[in-house]
Amino acid sequence: MTIDTLKSALPDYAKDIKLNLSSLAGEEILTDQQKWGTFLASALATRQKTVIAAIEEEAADYLSAEALTAAKAAHAIMAMNNVYYRFVHIASNKDYHTMPAKLRMNILANPGVDKTDFELWSLAVSAINGCGMCIDSHEKQVLSHGLSKEQIHTAVRIASTLHAVAAVLDGEDAQ
Repeated sequence: MTIDTLKSALPDYAKDIKLNLSSLAGEEILTDQQKWGTFLASALATRQKTVIAAIEEEAADYLSAEALTAAKAAHAIMAMNNVYYRFVHIASNKDYHTMPAKLRMNILANPGVDKTDFELWSLAVSAINGCGMCIDSHEKQVLSHGLSKEQIHTAVRIASTLHAVAAVLDGEDAQ
């Protein structure tokens, strides 16, 4: 199963999504590790089995074992952090801003790959999960490590397109 499999699974009404998937797979503004790590972390964030299987198989051709694990770890830690920090941000009671999270996040300090890449993957997952605090934090990190706004934009385009693929496939399965 690959990106071509995903594209063929999409109905005609999702032609724009198919085209975006193709163009993003060929995008060259990110390194292969940045691009395919973003694809994998984002696929996992969609929670859609077909999307995950196709992207994981394709990403395995471009990522080392360490990068595959790190992309999965970016998804895992953001699954927790995005809920927590979205709560802190949205809650009317601002006392939560001063309280320590008391959640283990050791992977952020030593992700096993270039920290910039891990932060980029975390940013993409945070975009899918809708956590503004995490988006701002990870954007600041990747910009400070030399990535451009165009590279960040590309990562978020990957995340949004995979989210759309998952939504279309789930919608089709529900009929």
